[in-house]
Amino acid sequence: MISFMLKRLSVAVAAVAFATAAFAQDYPKRPITMIVPFAAGGTSDVIARAVAEQMGIALGQTIVIENVAGAGGSTALARASRAEPDGYTIAIGNAGTNAASYTIYPKLPFTPESFVPIAMVAKTFGIIALRKDFPAKDLKEFIAYAKANPGKINLGHAGVGSSNYLICKSFVTSAGIDATLVGYRGAAPALTDAVGSQIDGVCDAAASVSQAINEKLVKGLVVGSTVRLATLPDLPTSAEAGLPEFEAQGWNGLFAPKGTPPAVIAKLNAAARTAVETDAVKKRFADLSTVAPDANEHAPELLQQLVTRDVEKYRKMLADDAKQ
Repeated sequence: MISFMLKRLSVAVAAVAFATAAFAQDYPKRPITMIVPFAAGGTSDVIARAVAEQMGIALGQTIVIENVAGAGGSTALARASRAEPDGYTIAIGNAGTNAASYTIYPKLPFTPESFVPIAMVAKTFGIIALRKDFPAKDLKEFIAYAKANPGKINLGHAGVGSSNYLICKSFVTSAGIDATLVGYRGAAPALTDAVGSQIDGVCDAAASVSQAINEKLVKGLVVGSTVRLATLPDLPTSAEAGLPEFEAQGWNGLFAPKGTPPAVIAKLNAAARTAVETDAVKKRFADLSTVAPDANEHAPELLQQLVTRDVEKYRKMLADDAKQ
C-alpha cells in the first residue's frame, strides 16, 4: 500500500514539474505588469520605465507600468504580494519598500518571504537639495541655520518607509539637526513643492533630482556618495562637505510574488540582465547619475542578501519610528 502511494506521489510530482516547465517555456504569452510603489516621475518610476521597455523587448511582450502610491510603497507591495504567482505581475522595490518598511509598519500584510527576488537593476545615490532661495550656500551654513532654528526646517521625501525617507533619516542623524520630515506620495510631488518653495528641501535620489539642480530650480547641497557624480560635478560629496557620516547609496530590484516558478524567475532575470546592458538603459542611467549593477551583481541570490542585510540595518536605525 505504501509503495503504491509513493508511486502515485512520484507521478503527481512529475506531472506538476512537467506542467511548470511547459508553462515557463511558453512564458510570457501576454503583457506583464510591473508595479511601481510611487507616483510617476520619481526615482523608482524613472528606473522602472527604462528597464521595463528593454525587458519587454527581450521577452517579446510589453511590460506595463502601474503606479500604486501610498504608505511609503507598502500599498503597492501588498498588492504585489497578493498577485497570482505566474510571472505576469512583478514589482520594483528598494531598501525602503523591501527592508525598512517591516520596522516602520510592523503590521504589514506581507513579509520578506512573500516575495521572490528577480534581480537588482540599479544602484542609486542620495542627494539633499534645497529650495533655490534657502539662506545657506553650503552644508556648513545649512547645519548652522538648522541648529539655530530647531524643528523649523522641513524636508520632503517620498513617504515614510521609502528610500528617500531613509536618506532624510540618515542625513538629519548624521548632521545632528532637528528637522521636520514631510512625507509625500512620491518623490516627484515633493520635488515640485521644493521647486515652488513650499518646503525647504528634499531628500531624493540623483535619478530624479539631478535635472532640477542643473536647471537651477533647486540647489544641491550634498550627495551621500564617496565620489562626485558626473552629471553634477560641482556637488560635493559628504566627506568633502564635512559630513562623512552621511552615506546614501541605495539599490533598486525586481521582485515577484512567492510561488512564482523558478524557470519564470530565470527568464525574468535574463531579461533584466539584458535590459541593463543595453545602450539605451546605460545612457538613461548615465543621464540620471544612476549605475547599473556589475556583471556579478545580477543574481537573485545577491538581491536576497541585500534585503536580509537591510532589514536588520533599518531595524536598528528606525527603532524609534516603530515605537510611534
